Amino acid sequence: MRKIGIIGLGHVGATVAYTLVSKGLVDELVLIDANDKKVVAEQYDLLDAIARLDTSTTIKVQDYATLKDADLIITAFGNIGIIQEDGDRFGELKFNAKAVEQVAPKIKSSGFDGILINIGNPCDVVTAYLQQLTELPQKHVFGTGTFLDTARMQRAVGMKLGLDPKNIGGYVYGEHGESQFVAWSTVTVNGRPINEMQAGYQIDFETLETDARRGGWFIFSGKGFTNYAIATCVVKLTRAVLSNAHFAAPVSTYSPEFKTYVGQPAVVGANGIESLVFLKLSELEHGQLKSSAGFIKQKIEGLSRN
Repeated sequence: MRKIGIIGLGHVGATVAYTLVSKGLVDELVLIDANDKKVVAEQYDLLDAIARLDTSTTIKVQDYATLKDADLIITAFGNIGIIQEDGDRFGELKFNAKAVEQVAPKIKSSGFDGILINIGNPCDVVTAYLQQLTELPQKHVFGTGTFLDTARMQRAVGMKLGLDPKNIGGYVYGEHGESQFVAWSTVTVNGRPINEMQAGYQIDFETLETDARRGGWFIFSGKGFTNYAIATCVVKLTRAVLSNAHFAAPVSTYSPEFKTYVGQPAVVGANGIESLVFLKLSELEHGQLKSSAGFIKQKIEGLSRN
């Protein structure tokens, strides 16, 4: 039986829940939120949908004890309104750090020993804090990280070249935030290195990188939140865990080199992070990764001191 818990039923958590149910990817779903009225409303809305679906899902709410035998927990708590002025994901740090301090002990006391995927921002710091306080193995706790940012890079490059974004390969590394960077040495277009195509297409790498990095803020400023793309990312990672897909994706996971969580390619399967993927980065790119990891580590250490 495929059993998943979602903690946090805002725009993203609710979209993830609906996607899992509508696609028949979960047999039992546990929904938890600080707002009792909201979580029960989501439960009933999903139950009404199930009456018209070809699959069925048992939906339970507000019970941490039922997470004991869950395969996977998705943490999607946050307060998007805090970052309304500038889109800085660190605006949510204080709020989400308190959420981790409330949620992690309950996850731990439930006896849960599965895989935890974090969406909450700032993603790398919150993911690391969740791992520290739940005391789950590092490979069992990871965040969506730069998986979403990589999709935004693919969209930006695809739009520039008039191609389907799925034909764009490569990765965004580092923080899910302002210090992230596109590792252009890894980016391919229809299998060809993008550097070979720069002259013919007059590609402005700096503009494309800014588009990828600020893509979330562009969406947020238009509708007040983002939900579809990030929900799609976490559902894809969830499927990779449930099916033991050994799927390579850039996620926020622990780096032995930098001693911190940071966005980097990894292989995702039933054990969470099965292995890291080490690509040859340019000297500049490795320096950018080191700098971004250092920034994240500093923020994590700041939490530990408080």
